[in-house]
Amino acid sequence: MKKITIVDYGSGNVLSAQKSFIKIAKANDIDAEVLISKKLNDVKDSTHIVLPGQGAFSTCMNGLKKTDGLIDELNEFALIKKRPFLGICVGMQMLANTSEENGVHDGLGWIDGQIKLLHGHNLKLPHMGWNLAIPTSSKYNNLIATKNDYYFVHSYYFNCADRDNILAETKYGTNFASIVGKENIYGVQFHPEKSSSQGLNLLKEFIRI
Repeated sequence: MKKITIVDYGSGNVLSAQKSFIKIAKANDIDAEVLISKKLNDVKDSTHIVLPGQGAFSTCMNGLKKTDGLIDELNEFALIKKRPFLGICVGMQMLANTSEENGVHDGLGWIDGQIKLLHGHNLKLPHMGWNLAIPTSSKYNNLIATKNDYYFVHSYYFNCADRDNILAETKYGTNFASIVGKENIYGVQFHPEKSSSQGLNLLKEFIRI
């Protein structure tokens, strides 16, 4: 049985994400338990971890740090055990080394790169609404087979140090990484739980990893 834990650290659309995973599991006859939790034992026993995120980067990182041992357990899960991990929106951004949002702040450092402000002539921020994510890699065709529209709400983007970690790009002022990946670790800048059938399909493929 799959055990999917959505990390609850006080920031993120956890209920919407949970409902989406439950819906997918039922529709595709996948035996899965979907938890919202920050308990270390739940993280340890999971087959898949989802890290959501809304708000400022530093607020989200501080939320993780408030639970003693949580970051260490996430490191163990993703870097040592190499089990499937998905970051959503700011949850994706926290995979980076640092963020320049409201000062310079350290992230988890799992995928090399920096979080920077979107830029472009007369660019309206935040970037809000539907936009295309265009695959740039054939490594993970099961996850992102074709270009699709997804729902975005953000002002900062993941500037990857290694282009091999960019799985899909989106254009808004500049081309930015909208899906990142490194081995078992994935991140999406958009909200798949708010992105209709294509978003649910991406979550389905993540569960199947």
